[in-house]
Amino acid sequence: MKAPRIGLGYDCHRLEIGGDCYIGGVLFNSELTPVGHSDADVLLHAICDAILGAAGLDDLGTVFNDNDEQWRDCSSSVFLEYCMKQITEKNLYLASLDCVVICDNPKISPMRTSIRQRLCELTGLQIDRINIKGKTTEGGDAMVITAQAVALLVESEL
Repeated sequence: MKAPRIGLGYDCHRLEIGGDCYIGGVLFNSELTPVGHSDADVLLHAICDAILGAAGLDDLGTVFNDNDEQWRDCSSSVFLEYCMKQITEKNLYLASLDCVVICDNPKISPMRTSIRQRLCELTGLQIDRINIKGKTTEGGDAMVITAQAVALLVESEL
């Protein structure tokens, strides 16, 4: 058996009032929205970077450059679909995800199950292989949202 591959992903976005707030592919009912070139889904961006890193591929910003207008307001699920295709082509599959989202608002815990279910749809993982944790800034910058993700890839047995 070949050694598993582990990747770490991180993303951060400033928050502002108004607009849509997607986290993990799920639309939140929030007055705050992450600011970014695409839909600014901080969790999907971190997951993509974790997957790409574990596979030894270029990072998300290199693959989907934020100066390229074709990605403006793009759903980050498109980015994750790309990542899943890339690892399949390398004879790898995603074995598990462990993620944390850090923000004061919106609260992650009420939407945790919905995020996990959406990630199941996007990755093909079973729900018990996806963990999502919500943390606050503990008095830090309430107008920032960050996410970290760890992805475990293993070589396909085909």
